[in-house]
Order: sequence, then C-alpha cells, then structure tokens
Amino acid sequence: MQRRHFIRLVGGGVLAGTGGLLGACSSQYPAAAVAAWQGPRGDSDLRRWALGHALLAPSSHNRQPWQVDLREPDAITLYVDRERLLPETDPWFRQIVVSQGTFLELLVIALRERGVEPTVALFPDGEFAARGLDGRPVARVSWSGAAAAPARDPLFAQILRRHTAKVDYDRERAVAPAVLQRLAGALLPGTGVRFGGTVDPARLPALRRLCEDAAVVELGTERTVMESIRLLRVGPAEIAAHRDGLAINSPMLRALDAVGLFDRHHPPAADDAAFKNMLARFAGYSQSAAGFVWLATTPSNGAAQGTGRRSEVEAGRAYMRLQLQATALGLQMHPMSQAIQEFAEMKPLYERLHRLTLGQPAERETVQMFCRIGYCSDQQHAPRREVDAIIRA
Repeated sequence: MQRRHFIRLVGGGVLAGTGGLLGACSSQYPAAAVAAWQGPRGDSDLRRWALGHALLAPSSHNRQPWQVDLREPDAITLYVDRERLLPETDPWFRQIVVSQGTFLELLVIALRERGVEPTVALFPDGEFAARGLDGRPVARVSWSGAAAAPARDPLFAQILRRHTAKVDYDRERAVAPAVLQRLAGALLPGTGVRFGGTVDPARLPALRRLCEDAAVVELGTERTVMESIRLLRVGPAEIAAHRDGLAINSPMLRALDAVGLFDRHHPPAADDAAFKNMLARFAGYSQSAAGFVWLATTPSNGAAQGTGRRSEVEAGRAYMRLQLQATALGLQMHPMSQAIQEFAEMKPLYERLHRLTLGQPAERETVQMFCRIGYCSDQQHAPRREVDAIIRA
C-alpha cells in the first residue's frame, strides 16, 4: 500500500469510518464460533454427545474434513468430507487422512466416557490408494449394549482444554527430558506408530532452521500460499459464518480488510511487508521452540514410502493422545507441518527432516507428525462448526 495511506490508517484517519465493522476492536472470536468448546449441553443422544467432543479434534488448516453417517443404530460411520481437501499443500491427502485419526480418537474416548466400549473397523470397505482418496468410509465405530463397561480414559478431561497455541513460546523455560517420556507414555501399544523427540540443545538449532526454511518454501510458492490465503477468515462476520479455516480477528488486519487494503486475491511479493511479516511469525515460532516431537510409521501392506492409509489414521489417533497428554502436563504442542508436505518444491526439506529426525530416508520410515513444544499462556480455541454440519443427510 502507499505510505500515505498506511499513515492515515494507523493514525486513525480511516478507523473512524470502519468503526461499525470493527465493533469494539476485540481480538476474541465470536462466541457462537467457539461455543462447541463449552461441550455438548443438554443432548441426551449418545452419538450426538460423542460427536460434540470428536469435532473438537485438530485438523490441517482447521478444515474439519469429517462427515458421519448415523443411519445404522448403535454405530457411527466416518467419511472424508471431500469438499474440504488441501490439494496444493497436501497433494497425497496424507494430512487429511491423519486428521480422520484425530477425530476418531476423540470419538472413542468420548464413547468410553459414557460407558460404551466401541469396536473400530478401519476402512471396512477397503483402504484408499496410497496417494488417492475416494468415497469409501474411513471407519465404522459400533457398540453393543451387552458389552461390559470400559475403563474411562483419563485424557477425556483434557478435551475441552486442549488448544494449539500459534504464538512464540517462552524462550527462558526449558522442557525437561523426562517430559518426553511422559508424552510417549500416552501412546497405545500395537499401533505401529513410533514416538521420537528431542530437547537436546545440540540438536535444536538444525530443527529450528528446518522449520524456517520450510516456511519460506510454502509461503514463497504461489499455489501453496494462496491455498492458505483463501482459507483466511478475517473478522467476526467471516469467522462466525465459516467456523473453520485460519481465523484472524486482529483489529489492524480487520481495518486493512475493511478499507480494501488487504489483498486476498494475489500472493504477497517477496519484498512486501505482508510476506516479511509472515516469515517473521514462523521465525518466532521456530526459534522459540524448546524442543520437538515427531510420530513416524514404517511402510505397511506394500505401500510406498509408508503412506499406508491405516498408518496415517493411527498416526492421527496417536497425535491426538499426545496433545491431550501435553495439555495435562501444561505443555504446548504446535504442528510444524510444512517440511512434511509432499508437494514438489518441498522435497529437499522433506528429505532433510527425515535425516534430522530418523537418520534414514522416508522410504524406510515416514514422519507423519512433526511438532514444536514449549510453554506459553493459554490461547483462544479455534472456531468449530456444529454437529449438524458434519452429519450426512
């Protein structure tokens, strides 16, 4: 934007004209958009109650790519909502399938909280191709009233508290090595998902640098950065209307958008302030990381590069347990997903990530989740849609 326009804006010259749009200039999300985080209230229907917890699961770009079929009694069938994909940053749909696992794990935990022992059948009509996606179900979750009541999962208590803090972490507060052991303890055996992590000061600089370099690639590639820009929800009206995507409610950006000075139709140029600001945010995330954790799987069923869909779902379920455990420990966990995205321009960093974390190429073992960890104050919950929005008609 021209310098004189910027000065007028920050000096208040145009803010008066946007006062009606900005309201009280609060950065808090609209209450309706985050109402789901109060938990399902007054809903006696078991399935809707469980779904009210499951839809609080994290997902890539907060797409919430879930659909459920409730036509069968005492069962919930989970499908990918194929209208909510990320074809540029997630061309193999791996992240979308991992996001099915986060939903599924919360669903199972919630059902057990109500005294139901669910049976989970993954891909009951067959597994998706390694790099494809179709209309078959991801999972069928069913139960019988005759089954013995299961033990409740202590992680249930963290569902409404969990959030992903996308801010700089406390640079003065280290994460103790023993915390990694407690995180690993939340994972269930026999899933084929391996936990790894480090808080070793000698290893952190290279991983922090990797995160920054990966952000440069994603933000500097037109089609991938535009995928994120199209999912920006700026201001209370958009956030309340969509309840998904990347919510932004800062007064300044709302002011820019209100007067047409925030362009969401073109990628920012490398010398633009907007581009530099985005890179600075990722630099802050990366350099404030007190440690990193990752989840990896090995190839299964002949799938190339460990991309078996079952492995991806199991990785999502493991990540969900990992983040709930982090919440219980007062720890923050933020996926740094750029370097594990499979689009072509990211390949050198994808390979570097596997060398730095696993010490071997992705053909032997594939990183499914890669996250920074650290400490900070609690942040806002991300917007969520309502239960009715994910139920198939």
